[in-house]
Amino acid sequence: MPECLFCGIAAGEIPAKIVLDAARTLAFRDINPQAPTHVLVITKAHYPNLATLAADESLLAELVSQVHEVARAEGIADSGYRVVFNTGGHAGQSVDHVHAHVIGGRPMAWTPG
Repeated sequence: MPECLFCGIAAGEIPAKIVLDAARTLAFRDINPQAPTHVLVITKAHYPNLATLAADESLLAELVSQVHEVARAEGIADSGYRVVFNTGGHAGQSVDHVHAHVIGGRPMAWTPG
């Protein structure tokens, strides 16, 4: 997907502050952080959203595992962290490439929207 921002980051064509790099996923810092820790975890292969990724159960499991690895690496696994998947425009998805927001480092309020 030549016009996909996250595909460009996964390919190393667009710079990002990488947190963790695995075979099929990549984690990097959000450029507009909403908390002290705000990391995006993406699949390196292009999936437009969580609904389309659901068909690839093994990659979905890897993505979730990488989310927890990010939390451990960032020191927020024990204190707690939030994982957000936005799917579609009404949910606030701004990049059409599946990504999990790993957010923590401060107390979270509810509701997020």
